[in-house]
Amino acid sequence: MDNKNKKIILASASPRRKELLKQAGYDFDVIVSNVEEVITKSLPWEVVEELAYQKAKDVFRRLLSEIDYSFINEDDYTLTVIGADTVVSVDDKILGKPADKNEAYEMIHSLQNKTHQVYTGIAILDYNFSTRKTVEKYFYEKTDVTLFPMTSEEIYDYIDTGDCYDKAGAYGIQGQFAIFVREIQGDYNNVVGLPIARLYQELKKIH
Repeated sequence: MDNKNKKIILASASPRRKELLKQAGYDFDVIVSNVEEVITKSLPWEVVEELAYQKAKDVFRRLLSEIDYSFINEDDYTLTVIGADTVVSVDDKILGKPADKNEAYEMIHSLQNKTHQVYTGIAILDYNFSTRKTVEKYFYEKTDVTLFPMTSEEIYDYIDTGDCYDKAGAYGIQGQFAIFVREIQGDYNNVVGLPIARLYQELKKIH
C-alpha cells in the first residue's frame, strides 16, 4: 500500500487494532490518547463515535502543536490520526471493559445464550500541510453476535484465563472465547475492534 507523503497515527493502545491495521498494509505509528473521556450521548453508536473522536482529536492537536514543520517539504503531505472505540450492547445496556472478576462474570452471563451488538466507532482527522485544511470523518460499524449457552463454570474458566479484562463485554472473539460464538452477522473484524475494510474505504475517499 502506497503511504508516500502520508503520516498515519493510530490513537489506540489496542494490540488487536494495531495488528489489523498492519495486516492491511499500512505504515503507521501508535500514539495513545490521554484525554479524559466524557460521554454526553446515550445510544451506543453515538457513544463510540463520540469517544473515538475525543481520542483522535487529543492526539491530533498534540501532534500539530509539537510537529517540526521544517522537514515537510513535499506536496500533499498529510497527517492522518485514527481514533477508535468499541462497546458491547445487550438489552439496551452498554458494556465497556470489566473492572474486576465479578463484573466480568456479570457481563458474560448477560450475553450468553442470546444475541448482542458490538459497535465500533472510528474517527479520522486528516491534515494536509499544503492546503492547511483539515478533514474530519467519523462513522460506526455494528455486528450482531449470538452466543451459545454457557454454564457458570465455563464463564469462570474463561475469566481465569485473564483474556477478558481489556475487552468490551469481557470477551475477545479471536481467542479462546470463540468456542462459545454461535453466529455472527456483520464484520468479524469489527468485533475484534477495528472494521478495517470500512476504514480502508473511508480513507480512500479522503486521499
